[in-house]
Amino acid sequence: MNILEQKIRDAKAAGRPALIPFLTAGFPDQSTFWPTLMELDEGGADIIEIGVPFSDPVADGPVVEEASRRALSDGVSLRGILEELIERKGLIQAGVVLMGYLNPFLQYGYEKLARDAARGGVHGFIVPDLPYEEAGPLREALKKEGIALIPLVGPNTSAERMALYNSVGEGYVYVVSVMGITGERNDLAPQVAVTMRRARSAFKLPLALGFGLREPSQLEALSPDARPDAVVFGSALLKHIDAGNSAAEFLARWK
Repeated sequence: MNILEQKIRDAKAAGRPALIPFLTAGFPDQSTFWPTLMELDEGGADIIEIGVPFSDPVADGPVVEEASRRALSDGVSLRGILEELIERKGLIQAGVVLMGYLNPFLQYGYEKLARDAARGGVHGFIVPDLPYEEAGPLREALKKEGIALIPLVGPNTSAERMALYNSVGEGYVYVVSVMGITGERNDLAPQVAVTMRRARSAFKLPLALGFGLREPSQLEALSPDARPDAVVFGSALLKHIDAGNSAAEFLARWK
């Protein structure tokens, strides 16, 4: 079992959803990013998604887009992220996932990317703009190093495509709550429950719900059979940190 799946199943056995904070690499700046990441780790994160900054983040809302812009202007790169992770391998207790767009990964080279990611203790990748039909080469390169390529599905993902992702997916399934871009929302749309139930029937892997989560009370609107095994929060956490607040304080809300 991939360590990411194990982390989520362990949290579920403890009677809670696994906590998966998303933090753009180099945010809020290069001097505080790694201390903030370690604060999340020590504060109880089960898995940490590190966003790889990209110049055209088509699936990201204004908060994550601005974080990416700031990181790029500060010189953050995929190579630098991996070098820093290699230096810190063994220090991060949470599962580590890199989330980013295909172009930087393609330019880096899949085989080298997989080797360096493994050296840095990375357990999974999420690539929002990589469709199933084109994912084979990256999936195979990562698989050689024991790294998961995590499926991403949403309200518009058909049962047939979910079945395809189920046949190759590892780690967990990232379920997008709504069509559109990332960003915190006041309430979860009614369609979220439908999407969660469809995904639950299609996948054997744990389900992580993302896009729009900012506080635990949002999950109360979901019936038990539609609640996720893990929760992903990005924009709300980035805003909280950028305002000078503690990352661990944000995590504590979810415990």
